[in-house]
Amino acid sequence: MQSLVRRLGLATLLLWLVLTITFALVRLAPGDAAMLLVPPSASAADAARLRTELGLDASIAVQYARWMGDALRGDLGESFVHARPVVSVLADAVPLSVGLGLASLALTFVGGVAIGMVQALRRGRTADVVLTVLTTTMYAAPAFWLSLALVAVFTYGAARWGLPPALRLPAFGIRDPAATAGGLAAAVDVVRHAILPVATLSLIGAAGVARYARTAIADVLDALWVSAARAKGVARGRLYGRHVLSNALPPLVVLLALSVPGILAGSVFVEAIFAWPGMGRLMLSAIAARDYPVVLGATALYAALVIGANLVADLILPLLDPRRRA
Repeated sequence: MQSLVRRLGLATLLLWLVLTITFALVRLAPGDAAMLLVPPSASAADAARLRTELGLDASIAVQYARWMGDALRGDLGESFVHARPVVSVLADAVPLSVGLGLASLALTFVGGVAIGMVQALRRGRTADVVLTVLTTTMYAAPAFWLSLALVAVFTYGAARWGLPPALRLPAFGIRDPAATAGGLAAAVDVVRHAILPVATLSLIGAAGVARYARTAIADVLDALWVSAARAKGVARGRLYGRHVLSNALPPLVVLLALSVPGILAGSVFVEAIFAWPGMGRLMLSAIAARDYPVVLGATALYAALVIGANLVADLILPLLDPRRRA
């Protein structure tokens, strides 16, 4: 119990530090939100009046105290651009980003572990070398470059090369603007629009997981008890799927939690490129418009997800590895 309380305290402190630093950076950055919101014909007095209405005329310390006090009560303020509560603005974008992130994270972990298992079982062979080159190249590829490459191949390239319609994937938005169908047809349309952004995040993430999984599984395969199990005639499927993978699982679970920041950070650029109206695109548009409440609210949500994922991994690890329960 003491360990849990201590970890919760450290997580809370880290979240407070992230929000405090973000508040300072956002408010000290060049630019004036009021000047971006007023029309070009507005006078300096109009800008000053709007700055007062938004509470931007107070000192940084006063603004910080106000925002932190409201945030502790669950009030993240009102968006300068949307003129709506930040909680409502985030609520519209969160489901899309969560769906995109969960699908990418699942494919990242399953695909990465599978590739790592194949490499570990064929260490030093041609398959291992080829997969090592491919995963290293994919992991080094920037998310925006891979996004544009997939668009070039499966959107413009597919139409130019006369590929079947099933391979011509939409590149922007979550639905066809001209589509009027509902039900299953609408769900299929959303899935088709999600294929390219999910593939971008999954390919990069799975490449990184595969490199780590190969090492973790290879260490387990070198253990003496694995050789003993082989000598006793334990079926390969049972040995690799049940015993080897279960012993390599604890570090992979930690890696899964550490992959969350990468998925979230990558989704910011991926959502912007594919015009996916989720948290990433909202964050970039809020930064460009100096919409401070939305930037801080999105940062709080991102930070809470990342810190929470790492905290959950720390708590789950003793359940997966009995050696850590003490």
